[in-house]
Amino acid sequence: MLITVEEFETARPRLLSVAHRMLGSAHDAQDAVQTAWVRAATARTSAAIENPSAWLTTVTARVCLDELRARRRRAEAPLLADAVPAEDLAADEAILRAEDVSRALMVLLDRLTPPQRVAYVLHDLFSTPFDRIADVLGGTVPGAKQHASRARRRLAPAPPGAEETGRADQRIVDAFMTAARTGDTRGMIKLLAPDSVRDAEAALLPHGGRTTLTGAADIATETARFRDRIRAACRLTVNGRPMYVIAPGGHPFATIGISTAGGQVTRITLRQVRAEDRFDAPEPLTAL
Repeated sequence: MLITVEEFETARPRLLSVAHRMLGSAHDAQDAVQTAWVRAATARTSAAIENPSAWLTTVTARVCLDELRARRRRAEAPLLADAVPAEDLAADEAILRAEDVSRALMVLLDRLTPPQRVAYVLHDLFSTPFDRIADVLGGTVPGAKQHASRARRRLAPAPPGAEETGRADQRIVDAFMTAARTGDTRGMIKLLAPDSVRDAEAALLPHGGRTTLTGAADIATETARFRDRIRAACRLTVNGRPMYVIAPGGHPFATIGISTAGGQVTRITLRQVRAEDRFDAPEPLTAL
């Protein structure tokens, strides 16, 4: 055996973190790390391993790359939150909170090709040298650098377009979301116009819930009841429009579009995320 059980257990937390960023799922990350351990335990070579953690990271990354490529061959779309089992969603959310992972980044990583995602995660998130990344990808160092560079370009903020003209005052929107996350009803009422309107798709509401709600007090009271969902929201650009995306565990669920006028929130629109929606970063990833 090349790697001892003690060496594997020491490396396991890092391996799980790497695999989670690559696969976007705590359950799949566990499977990938276990597969990596089986490969390590059954490998036979006379070469000494100077850095067991780095060697195991390489093996785990190859397992993740195989899984990402298999997903692409099966033409699997990124899983939306309502398609993820509740226990898996809870596990993904726990990782985001425990490791302070950007849920916005997890949403955006699904836009990358398998080699781009592996190269970006290994180099930009875990500082892995490009020669080792090239070994994982089965290519050259320049090729590995190119995959990482293309990933950064795809994750870069979309250039401002015509749709941003007359957009909502982001300061008011952010202040409202801050109050909503804590269930601060009074704070929300101050930011809502007296005749403000909340529109929502029926699928996002409890059975019998009103799809249209009018009035600052009623909207604030309802919003406070959903503060747990709002705590799982991050700011992204969706189909060219800045808005908040509710993404528990990094899996998109619904969008929150907020319009303002005269320094107040005038309309809130809740919409289910669809597979065809396009997500972009509203700001450089370093800020995420």
